[in-house]
Amino acid sequence: MKTQPNARIARTRSAARRTKPAPRSTSLVTKRRTAPVPAAADDGIYDRLMTAIFEHRLPPGTKLGEEGLAAIFGVSRARVRAVLPRLAHEGLVTLEPNRGAFVTQPTIEQARDVFEARRLIEPGIAMRLARQPDRRGAVAQLRRHVTAERKARAANDARLIVRLSGEFHILLAELAGNALLAKTLRELASLTCLIIALYDKPAKPSCLGEEHGEIADAIADGDARRVAALMVEHLNHVEHHLDLSGDEEIEVDLAAALT
Repeated sequence: MKTQPNARIARTRSAARRTKPAPRSTSLVTKRRTAPVPAAADDGIYDRLMTAIFEHRLPPGTKLGEEGLAAIFGVSRARVRAVLPRLAHEGLVTLEPNRGAFVTQPTIEQARDVFEARRLIEPGIAMRLARQPDRRGAVAQLRRHVTAERKARAANDARLIVRLSGEFHILLAELAGNALLAKTLRELASLTCLIIALYDKPAKPSCLGEEHGEIADAIADGDARRVAALMVEHLNHVEHHLDLSGDEEIEVDLAAALT
């Protein structure tokens, strides 16, 4: 099986990021063929794209060409065109008129705004759950999730670690029982994933799983003040692991990233 050269995304972290850049025009249309998925539902295409973004296989700035995606999934361009707006609604994709779809590329200012918003929202979400008298089932779910994170770290499964780390926060928001807060947190968590893909220090974990365990324990104890403090501390740690300087170049093969 032959492939064309990998599409390349030049990622430059510099002062230029302080103004919102246009998405990089890197084209990832590829002739590489994977097994056709003629029966794939739109939800399946959506899930595969979303998972690839969450697992950092499709970095911010990646162009999602309709022709290339249609070939990869074995579907029509119209099917792909129907899925991309859903990802845009979640904040994972940016649709540019006359340019196409790109994996959203947050700026440094946007990264700071996201963490500020999360520090304002998530302590309240955690406190809400800690104060629920019938929280035992929720705590059990959180602890099962923490156990899954530990297993992923023990297996050194970087993709799974990234996905589970973000899903912990989404799960906590859903268990707290406020649908509007949960929706907001899902959007913030999606943006955080993209921010980490851009700015995370390669040698350090972006989301410390043991801190998730401490948060779950504080919720189990019903200690609202402690869980709020732990959540702020945790989000601070995640933000402090971001590297806002230096240049880096990433190679992306769209077909390989989605298989």
